[in-house]
Amino acid sequence: MNISTESKKALRGGEYLIKETLATDIFIPEEFNEEQKMIAQTCQDFIDNEVLPYIDRLDKMEPGLMSQVMKKSGELGLLAVSIPEEYGGFGQSFVTSMLASDIMGGGGSYSVAFSAHTGIGTLTILYYGNEQQKQKYLPLLGSGEWLGAYCLTEPGAGSDANSGTTKATLTSDALNYIINGQKMWITNGGFADVLTVFAKIDNDRALSAFIVERNFPGIKFNAEEKKMGIKGSSTVQIFFEDCIVPVENLLGKRGEGFRIALNILNLGRIKLGANVIGSSKRAINLSVNYANERKQFKSLISSFGAIQYKLAEQVIRAFANESAVYRASQNVEDAILTFIAEGMEKGQANVEAQRKYAIEAALLKVYGSEMLDYVVDEGVQIHGGMGFSAETQIETLYRDSRINRIFEGTNEINRSVIAGTMLGKATKKELDILAEAEKVMAEITELKDKPKFSQEYYQLQKEYIANFKKATLLVMKTAIDAVGNRISTEQEIQFNIADILMQLYVAESLALRVEKMENLKSQQEMSIYKDILDVLMYESSLIIFKAAVDAVYSYSPENDIDKLINALIYFTRTQPVNAKEARRRIAAKLIEENRYKF
Repeated sequence: MNISTESKKALRGGEYLIKETLATDIFIPEEFNEEQKMIAQTCQDFIDNEVLPYIDRLDKMEPGLMSQVMKKSGELGLLAVSIPEEYGGFGQSFVTSMLASDIMGGGGSYSVAFSAHTGIGTLTILYYGNEQQKQKYLPLLGSGEWLGAYCLTEPGAGSDANSGTTKATLTSDALNYIINGQKMWITNGGFADVLTVFAKIDNDRALSAFIVERNFPGIKFNAEEKKMGIKGSSTVQIFFEDCIVPVENLLGKRGEGFRIALNILNLGRIKLGANVIGSSKRAINLSVNYANERKQFKSLISSFGAIQYKLAEQVIRAFANESAVYRASQNVEDAILTFIAEGMEKGQANVEAQRKYAIEAALLKVYGSEMLDYVVDEGVQIHGGMGFSAETQIETLYRDSRINRIFEGTNEINRSVIAGTMLGKATKKELDILAEAEKVMAEITELKDKPKFSQEYYQLQKEYIANFKKATLLVMKTAIDAVGNRISTEQEIQFNIADILMQLYVAESLALRVEKMENLKSQQEMSIYKDILDVLMYESSLIIFKAAVDAVYSYSPENDIDKLINALIYFTRTQPVNAKEARRRIAAKLIEENRYKF
């Protein structure tokens, strides 16, 4: 397979599978400019000074405290990073908004309130509102004078959002809609002033969206839900009983609500990938701090190989996730600018750019949420019995993390999105996936016993990635041939493919980041990042092989099995890696710094 090279602006969503990306074409966190670093520091200072000192009080739902902290962040401009200047905001880039989400992710329950307000609570109006709606609501939301929420989920409509039964009926004078129905799991619902509410008008099959103010007549707010984690985040049920909403508060067009909801989910997914970065770094810091203080058998536990393994693996997965998040973020940013240059309105350009990278958004959501679950779980284990105590911060982070695999579409739904969308692009010939796969099928009849790898370090990584892509194409092609249209009901195979695509994207992102860092750091500094890459690439080869074999065993006739398995062994082979020593070196740096500084 000869993978062609194109500029980053031309790379379409999912196209990473069949095209080579150069290190020079991606953005890495080491390239943040001074303004971005200043915004990040402002966010970090706010978390350190205005959130973490009050985290216990927030989690105990002290009346009025969360809304007070939110309003304070609004006064500092932290709620207005993505809002254009003409509506009282700062008009920062998509990458900068992702950086703010990243840092704010370390704020526990506050980060949930922040994300809901600045994301789904505000951007629906920014992207889909008319000029009058934007002028009225965006300055209030950007300043924190009003706080936002998003009302989509119903008792009988979760992942299947369009099955909601909330109704809107136009009054006889055509001046108002009357909304009746129930919404649940509404983040910020206990204090939000502006609600984006989804309902079906009359007998419409598709949802419409409405901007509903808290003081409109006919709204009832239930008491706060009691939850496993993110306890400080306001979560309520909301009942609409003949709620009167002016016709001018219809958001977008009639029947456009489901499309709005799906597009906003793409944003929520990629933002969650950033949000977990802050949480993971905070959990890693707590883990190494404790390991450097706790003694057992007259030695600090940070000196034990078992603990060093956990610390190093926390770092590897967090660093890899961060690499993938900012690669995708810049792709979205480039697409936004391209669409605007072509004459598209800014809000629509944002929507289309994020829709373009729906595969990447979904895989970042899954990888990031599962990365954080690993980090906090091992954080509790490092703390031992103390980790199970509600007095420790790691216990809170452990409970808070669990919701991320459910937020923004469950990880099961997102795995289906990853695989289903990529397979759809293949069968519809939106990408040349099947053509590239045919080349791989022809190639496997001539494979040698072992691949010959380059001696040059970064060329070796490119060869690994190119072979991983061939393994992926092989599985996709044989699955389509064997299962056909039934692939949409074969969720286990879909999930195998999704895991391969996810691991491939993250591994490639990390390899590109480390290669690009060569020009920014000394050879001595780079050695630790090569350790991170070596271990992740080695682990990725095993994960991809396992998922690929599971898929092949699910659909291939017995007489085809050996040929396919031998090809997968060939395409996922890597050079030997002393992962134990590499992890020890990574852990040693973390232990010496006593905090995450990668």
